Amino acid sequence: MKVSEILQVKGNILFTVTPDTPIAEAASVMEEKDIGSLVVMEFGDLVGILTFREVIRGINKNNGSLGQGTVRKYMDDHPLTVTPETEVNEVRRMMLEKHSRYLPVMDAKTLLGVISFYDVARAVLEAQSFENKMLKAYIRDWPVEESEE
Repeated sequence: MKVSEILQVKGNILFTVTPDTPIAEAASVMEEKDIGSLVVMEFGDLVGILTFREVIRGINKNNGSLGQGTVRKYMDDHPLTVTPETEVNEVRRMMLEKHSRYLPVMDAKTLLGVISFYDVARAVLEAQSFENKMLKAYIRDWPVEESEE
């Protein structure tokens, strides 16, 4: 399975800010939209990512207050990225090794979306569930499981 398949299922809603966006405004957008990351774009280019991790670090550094700074002060300005062709197992390895919960998906310089740890876990679970159903269907007289939905 490739990143492109996860993006197809996830959809293409993408939330962005600029580096000059006030950090309090960015945090409000994250809360309002119930999202864990914002892609930071400047002049049409990806320049960083702001996740709840950076927001929490900022609050900690400011003694419990978010402060008056801009996104530029808090963002990760060297985020890991993946391409649509990146295999999901490679994404899982990258996320685990680098403790990254969100990865921008880039096609050359074009931002296609962001995938999260949750998106990857859901895709893997659904693929395994489908494979499991196909294998059970292949075996004759396999007892049918009741759905837990």
